[in-house]
Amino acid sequence: MDERIERAWASGDPYGEALHFLRLEGVVYAHSQLSAPWGIAMPAMDNCVMFHIVTSGSCWVRVKGEELIELRPGAFTLVPHGMGHDLMSGRRVKTEPFFDLPVEQVSERYERLVYGGGGEETQLICGAVCFDHPAAADLVRQLSRVIHVDAWNAPESEWMQSTLRLMAIESRERRAGGETIVTRLADILVIQGIRSWLARGEEMGQGWLAALRDERIGRAIVAMQREPGASWTVESLARNVSMSRSAFALRFQELVGESPMEYLTRWRMQSAAQALRTTSEQVIDIAERYGYGSEAAFSRAFKRVMGETPGRHRRGAEAVSVL
Repeated sequence: MDERIERAWASGDPYGEALHFLRLEGVVYAHSQLSAPWGIAMPAMDNCVMFHIVTSGSCWVRVKGEELIELRPGAFTLVPHGMGHDLMSGRRVKTEPFFDLPVEQVSERYERLVYGGGGEETQLICGAVCFDHPAAADLVRQLSRVIHVDAWNAPESEWMQSTLRLMAIESRERRAGGETIVTRLADILVIQGIRSWLARGEEMGQGWLAALRDERIGRAIVAMQREPGASWTVESLARNVSMSRSAFALRFQELVGESPMEYLTRWRMQSAAQALRTTSEQVIDIAERYGYGSEAAFSRAFKRVMGETPGRHRRGAEAVSVL
């Protein structure tokens, strides 16, 4: 077993492996200076985690089907599934679509908004980020619809409060490098929000993320994720975590919702899809890296899992990048 995996469980941090895959790719960040009354209808953004951080004042966050959340300095909210939602100065304030508001485009990925009725002021840092690894996409799908973190009550309160204060200063003052600092700190807070949710262990149902709690099944999942091209079998995975083949297969199915080999194949194909989108490697090289001895066998597996051939997937990614 990989020594890094052993250390993760020995330290009581099985989710460290999951967080390892959370490499963020920012879509857009916005600093908003708002005066009551104001209401903003945030659009849905597929495959993105949206976040809101109040640096001064307060506001309400409304996600359909969830309780209203009051957001004050020292707290922040994540909307992990990119659902449309509302931000408001009061519980019943009328909202306007975000894209209809007078947004100043500071740079390609950074915006400023000054908006409202002239009353009590609230300053917000908002953003949408996505993740560039298939494990991260799987992780995000298993998160709750809303994650709220109170920095004042969190175990890491001191550094989180300092981070929020620094973001407030940088967002108010247009100093050199301020945009970069704000976006990097926002990335850290997004990961911290997800880490806090994982630590609380709330609302986890069936899936590989919940299965990480089980030491033996979790070790097997991490082993497959770290070495997807290895010649894994149900027998070798069971042996690796000191279980019988039948007990391992049954426990894996119960916790993850699919068999070990189904999970491994899906993981391989998702990882291969990322390689097809982001590199110019030959298909045969990608196939061999993910455990396939021939391009034909790899292509059949890829089409079965992803719904299209490797070549079509790559051409689709190239077409999107040109737009």
